[in-house]
Amino acid sequence: MTLGTEVAAHAPPLPPAGVPAALSAGGQEVVFPDRARYHEVVAAYRTGGFEMLSDLCVTDYLTHPGRTLPDAVAPERFELVVVLLSLSARRRVRVRVQLPESDPVVDSLFDLFAGVEAMEREAFDMFGIRFDGHPDLTRILMPENWEGHPLRKDYGVGRVPVQFKEAPGPR
Repeated sequence: MTLGTEVAAHAPPLPPAGVPAALSAGGQEVVFPDRARYHEVVAAYRTGGFEMLSDLCVTDYLTHPGRTLPDAVAPERFELVVVLLSLSARRRVRVRVQLPESDPVVDSLFDLFAGVEAMEREAFDMFGIRFDGHPDLTRILMPENWEGHPLRKDYGVGRVPVQFKEAPGPR
């Protein structure tokens, strides 16, 4: 028996009870926890043998409200998407969480997957999504004094000032 099989044998059923789930057009498993259960659901998948978080990204649906969601899931402006892999079971699952514009905050997954640290910082920097419990939620791509979040749909196009450092002298 492999380690992955042992973990999966003692894990709760996936997806966790009460969490809307679907299959994408390509047959990929997709779950839609609310943000209160987000950490709990990802922890259940971690316990269930999903040993790798391969991606964390955000989509801003400000100008494109139409998307496919189960009836039980209310669309919000921001959608956080996490892709989990079980290499031992050869499975992939996508976790999609709706985040309101008025309070885009969700729990950090750093305690479950340490490699998510930079991905959460990028989501914070580019979209303004805050992750409770993150060890160093600071900008990662933009300067610390940058105002706004450049990948939000309401960020002014062409508003970015050109910022040059003083050119060094002859070499």
